[in-house]
Amino acid sequence: MTQKVILITGASSGIGYETAKKLALQGHKVYGAARRTDKLEALREFGVVPVRMDVTDEVSMKEGVDAVIKAEGRIDVLVNNAGYGYFGAVENVSMEEARRQVEVNVFGLAALTRMVLPYMREQHSGRIINTASIAGKAVVPFGGWYHVSKYSVEALSDALRMEMKPFGIDVVIIEPGGIKTDWGLIAAKHLEESSVGTAYEKPALRMAKTMTIGYSSNIMSKPKIISNAISRAVNARRPKTRYRRGIGSGFGLFLHAILPDRWWDALMRKVL
Repeated sequence: MTQKVILITGASSGIGYETAKKLALQGHKVYGAARRTDKLEALREFGVVPVRMDVTDEVSMKEGVDAVIKAEGRIDVLVNNAGYGYFGAVENVSMEEARRQVEVNVFGLAALTRMVLPYMREQHSGRIINTASIAGKAVVPFGGWYHVSKYSVEALSDALRMEMKPFGIDVVIIEPGGIKTDWGLIAAKHLEESSVGTAYEKPALRMAKTMTIGYSSNIMSKPKIISNAISRAVNARRPKTRYRRGIGSGFGLFLHAILPDRWWDALMRKVL
């Protein structure tokens, strides 16, 4: 296996942490990025180099990319894994929070990708791996703005894949289902915060409770199932365009594809 220089965002916890660790143990040179480098220190023992980076701050992104290029002279793989979710009814989520989700999940991803692409084009090789979600394929109530961001990642990645083909650069989409990380608990907390005292309070609090129970149990898939998928995308000679893994990513999306819209709507209201 050829050693690759890899930059991965959102490496301080969950999927990002497990992926950075796994790729470093495989012998790759991994730079793990997050806003707080103290949360990255535990990765040093596996050979991961911490990088301070905030995907809403282009100055910090440029400094991070420059640091990797100065040390290694190249970036072979960019894993855009940083993500943020704030659940609530479309009417209840403030425009500030709505913009923040799109800023982190879409514009931050795009800005960092734009910074890395010139180096990959110069070496006529590279791989962009974007963490989307099954939330970019199917919608549940109270997740509107998060779905907007993940549908956008899907579209952006598809366009980028076609544009990068002549330059020898692969673009891969990772589509996690329900994964047992703190993301779900945080999203449920945000749903409660945005719904108390509103017309949506009763169903929203029920859904928040369902999410909390689900993400606290062993129903959800473990993060390593996604880190394994990203590892495959990194190491494959010819990677798939999409890797879909985790609970809900199979049968759930199959139902979404075959059911009439109103049937899907009724099912989601009943389940959640």
